[in-house]
Amino acid sequence: MSPRFDNLMMSYPLTLTHFFERSRRLFARKAIATRVPGKPLFRYTYGDFAERTMRLAGALAALGVRRGDRVATFAWNSHRHLELYWATPLSGAVLHTLNIRLSPLDLTYIVNHAGDSVIFADASLWPVLAAIRDKLPTVRQIVIMPDGVADAAETAGREHREYEALLAAAQPVSGWPELRETDAAGMCYTSGTTGHPKGVVYTHRAMFLHCLAEATTDLFGISENDRILHIVPMFHANSWCLPYTALMAGADQVFAGPNPQPPDICRMIQGEKVTFTGAVPTVWIAIKELCEKEGYDISSLRTIAIGGSAAPRSLQQAYAKNFGVQMAHAWGMTEMTPLGTVTRLKSYMGDWSEEKKYDVYSRVGYPSVGVDVRIVADSGAELPWDGESMGELQVRGPWVVASYYDNPESADRFTADGWFRTGDVATIDAEGYVQITDRTKDLIKSGGEWVSSVDVENLIMSHPKVLEAAVIAVPHPKWVERPLACVVPKPGSTLEPGEIIDFLRPQLARWALPDAVEIIDAVPKTSVGKFDKKVLRERYKSWTPREA
Repeated sequence: MSPRFDNLMMSYPLTLTHFFERSRRLFARKAIATRVPGKPLFRYTYGDFAERTMRLAGALAALGVRRGDRVATFAWNSHRHLELYWATPLSGAVLHTLNIRLSPLDLTYIVNHAGDSVIFADASLWPVLAAIRDKLPTVRQIVIMPDGVADAAETAGREHREYEALLAAAQPVSGWPELRETDAAGMCYTSGTTGHPKGVVYTHRAMFLHCLAEATTDLFGISENDRILHIVPMFHANSWCLPYTALMAGADQVFAGPNPQPPDICRMIQGEKVTFTGAVPTVWIAIKELCEKEGYDISSLRTIAIGGSAAPRSLQQAYAKNFGVQMAHAWGMTEMTPLGTVTRLKSYMGDWSEEKKYDVYSRVGYPSVGVDVRIVADSGAELPWDGESMGELQVRGPWVVASYYDNPESADRFTADGWFRTGDVATIDAEGYVQITDRTKDLIKSGGEWVSSVDVENLIMSHPKVLEAAVIAVPHPKWVERPLACVVPKPGSTLEPGEIIDFLRPQLARWALPDAVEIIDAVPKTSVGKFDKKVLRERYKSWTPREA
């Protein structure tokens, strides 16, 4: 009988527990800091963080959190949020980050759909949740966290627990439960399509592999030498998973705190000698102007990761020329944990002209190791990588969603042969660089947030004076795109634009509200009677926003 050759390596689960324990032992002296408004940055070490995280895990157990329970956060970027990032999944529970910018209607749906059992909320944000507390039957406990804006103990009162008091009374865990790599670790909801928001559940394995890829040199190159500033909200696609990758690598971490503004970001980059950060382009437009005006020194940065939408070529060139830092486009989705592609020049492109280089930099990059991409025609045929053929971008890989949580009606987002349909339209050139050329017609990307035009249209058309409504994207100098509503009144009705905005305001997040309402005679139709938005886009392509 021949000796075995297969499956002779250890069965070692790919869980976040390994990253935490490695960091606790190797990087105890590394630094973590959080911006506190009006005060110096709060600072402590990875060793302090590890002790508090193990104490927090004991506190979760005391609150009755059990394996598989969903623990939600409603918070800004901070070291306390980082403690929850780790204590929750390492305890076997599931971290569910709630987007603080969502409407009360969406928040209510998401908390109830996920079945959250405990919510940890920053003190200054609690009033938003307080307004819907009686509509959240699965939530057993609220914990209020200090954020430097509102008093946590006063906010908590007798009804809720206060974070620091909870930790002080807790017994730290002495070890972690044995987890499977297929166990759920995190959960985010995306409202990037029509209908209810959709839940994406990340496994330990997916996040483990994603972190390893994110740290590779040809992606973000995260290492122990880095000082990372977390600007991307920790409630937005796990802050691009950077808080996990940073701890894995032992990088110093700086958290931007409550509602950071461009001057705050400039001061943190300059004062903390930040080497890596990322955000949507609108943030960097404001910071560029501030640095040029006030003279902030951001030369410590080696890379700025750009996500959400494309950065203008002129902005990329200005950062390279004026500040010596190269921007790198990254494309991904909540459904991809979220990294899909990153723009890096290949070695033989170093001698190319600046124009040719920025032709590459303007694209969203080539696929990460671990991610397969393809473009597909409406017929279902796969299209060539020739830089011209345009089709729907589809992806697959170990950190790509295979199914939404409890949402069978979204099964059409997944192909029969195992690919996820992103809804983006793209080309891929012979070098493998992806260029997003369009998005599904019902989506508007504004300042890093998706706006569903169909959802807004449906709300507008529920107004008693409205006959038809079409919502399109119009260019905006700050937010890249903003929604413009084109509304047809019912015969005999007199309708003012302000009536529509007032009608929508309580039903939509602020960033989803149309910038303006144009009253029109009729929405153009296609030959089969559908709204022909391309006609409206052409009509309003030179539309000027009333406020930049």
